[in-house]
Amino acid sequence: MNEQIRNGQTTINVTEKANLIWSIADLIGQGLYKPHEYGKVILPMTVIKRFDDVLKPTKEKVLEVYEKVKHLEVKDGFLEKASGYKFYNVSPFTFDTLVADSEHIEANFRNYLAGFSDNVQDILENFDFDKEITKLANNGMLFLVIQEFNKKQAYMGNITSTDMGYIFEELVRKFSESYNEHAGAHFTARDIIYLMTDLLIAEDKDILIKEGVVKTVYDQAMGTSQMLACMEERLKDLDANADVRMFGQELNPETYAIAKADMLIKGGDANNMRLGNTLSDDKFKNYTFDYCISNPPFGIDWRVEQNAVEAESKLGDKGRFGVGLPYINDGQQLFDLNGLSKLKKTGRMAIIHNGSPLFTGAAGSGPSEIRRYIIENEWLEAIVQLPNDTFYNTGITTYIWIMSK
Repeated sequence: MNEQIRNGQTTINVTEKANLIWSIADLIGQGLYKPHEYGKVILPMTVIKRFDDVLKPTKEKVLEVYEKVKHLEVKDGFLEKASGYKFYNVSPFTFDTLVADSEHIEANFRNYLAGFSDNVQDILENFDFDKEITKLANNGMLFLVIQEFNKKQAYMGNITSTDMGYIFEELVRKFSESYNEHAGAHFTARDIIYLMTDLLIAEDKDILIKEGVVKTVYDQAMGTSQMLACMEERLKDLDANADVRMFGQELNPETYAIAKADMLIKGGDANNMRLGNTLSDDKFKNYTFDYCISNPPFGIDWRVEQNAVEAESKLGDKGRFGVGLPYINDGQQLFDLNGLSKLKKTGRMAIIHNGSPLFTGAAGSGPSEIRRYIIENEWLEAIVQLPNDTFYNTGITTYIWIMSK
């Protein structure tokens, strides 16, 4: 698809759906939830409704197969084949049938959620949605919320993963504006992500257009996985049959759940989306990747991870952080070291920073030694300064660092 047309359509989809979903958020905000709490309901409900919409065409087939195999100990394969996805729902309910019985809405909705496969149950658990269901039901709002999500204009079965990701980013941004965020806890605009992807693959285009290409992409602070989705999109533009395998780690349970849900829907390996703190609990030890693309937090201290990071730094070359450690009040250079440790010998990384890694620290200090490590190994290809006010909630100057092994 022509990029200008695709981007225009993305803007339309994001605006329409985000505004619609935000209007539902206003419904629960009538005394029951404060604006910064809307996400507790709206984010999981959006994920659940998208699951419902994509499973709708094969719902009857899944129920037929379930009746035949429900006595078997291992039945996932049969049900996944019937659903056409790597997940399914064996409850008799859908959003359509849920709104047909307002009197028993809580019991029926819980039955519906219990019908999802185990990989979806993990997503729901990370949203911690159960207590919100009780709260909505006790206040007579559960039926109203489900009814709003079931309206025709709320259909999400035909929205691309990229568009859906931006809808989630827009919603999370709206929620986060209701309270003070750290300057480094922000979301990355589509244009910046595409710039990063284009810089990463620019020198590989001749290779990427060949048949049988297999590439791995890693995001060490993936959020809702938008950078991974854009990298896949760009690589598929060059070779529609390319095998793009995506890996990501995320600290926040809710954004991790969104990323995993999206990976399930588009047929990727959702097990490669992992929850945990990248600095203190690396979920991809001994993995290496073709590309690393990330926008990690900056200007945020790493006291929580201090013990684990310092212990690993004492391992020297056997760990990620043996080169040196940044000052405790800003951990972004730790993500440089982690990302570099994850690159194949031909791997490339694009990572966003503020100005601190450029100049912080006198000669011989931890930050200076990290810079020296990168420069003396000739891994730094370029630093691209981005316009000011590029991010939603910070006006500080930011940069894309491009590094390659």
